Amino acid sequence: MLMARDYFIQNWSLILISLAFLVSLRTTAFLDKTFSNRMCLLIASVLLLSVVVFFEFYLSEHGIVWKGRPYLTAVRYSAMPFVDALILYTLVKKLRKTLFIPACILAVLCFLSIWNGWVFRFEEDGTFVRGPLGLLPFIVPGTYGSVLVYALYKRSNKQSIELIPIAYFAFALGSGVFLPFIFGPVYSHIFCTTIAIGLFTYYLFSVLNLTKKDSLTDLLNRQACYGDMEIDPSGITALVSIDMNGLKHINDTHGHAAGDEALVSLALCFVQAAKSRQSVYRVGGDEFLIICRHGTEEDVLQLIDRIKKNVAETPYSCAIGYSFSENHQKSISEMLKESDEGMYAAKAEYYRTAGIDRRRN
Repeated sequence: MLMARDYFIQNWSLILISLAFLVSLRTTAFLDKTFSNRMCLLIASVLLLSVVVFFEFYLSEHGIVWKGRPYLTAVRYSAMPFVDALILYTLVKKLRKTLFIPACILAVLCFLSIWNGWVFRFEEDGTFVRGPLGLLPFIVPGTYGSVLVYALYKRSNKQSIELIPIAYFAFALGSGVFLPFIFGPVYSHIFCTTIAIGLFTYYLFSVLNLTKKDSLTDLLNRQACYGDMEIDPSGITALVSIDMNGLKHINDTHGHAAGDEALVSLALCFVQAAKSRQSVYRVGGDEFLIICRHGTEEDVLQLIDRIKKNVAETPYSCAIGYSFSENHQKSISEMLKESDEGMYAAKAEYYRTAGIDRRRN
């Protein structure tokens, strides 16, 4: 009972955060079910890890030499990369389960260390000693964390509303890798709480961002576009209007699921082409807009060139128009009209060249 009391005292904040997280996941109706289930599994994993960590260090702090302690250490070292891999698998879509292979290899090495001491060993008096591979339990989670942050950054719209939570999450994950070398084993007591807080905070930011996101393409939506145009309008130097060619034909011939897949593919092309200060929005069914801030006309032309190269690698096509304004010579409405006119001209040329009846496409 005394041990259980100490566990609850040390991990009460973790328990409260986890309960709040679970309640939020189960009551947020618009969340993807797979995502929600994976997050619940992730929370359960963190809670179980907290029990293992507490029990292991409880034995150490009370001078209890127990033959089973190496197994607890092996579980703790193995669980950390699994937690990071599960975070990566949950937050980044379309990843294969093979990403768990490094975590599995580390788990095998950790449990083998109970007998060969490759990663760690315990002296007869219970003293912990790091083995020749002792840094692997930190390198592997650190690698997972770096890949996760990079993937989240690449799939973001490069705006502060998305970059701030990513930076916060990177700090939370990074602390689990570097702080143990600063504060020593005592940091393990707050590792699980740190991960839970980082996840919950990122989740809250994500839910808030959903109001500004298009549910299909994950781009910023029309409402976000109009709102962002009101923020520092003098800093907007260019608008790029994009319209997909032939979406109606795809929907009528192959079904709306195929049309949705086409829109998602094109959205990814636009996001990968955009750089900092270039934000991508879906403003209509097959209509997209990119707001460019504090750039040159050459930056816009290079952006359009990158978009065309990306789209050329897909079976789809789109019409593009743009408007550039130097020193705020044009209003936003004038720029929008000019970029739309350029886009419509490009679309008309596409259909004329292809000999396609536009009314049927």
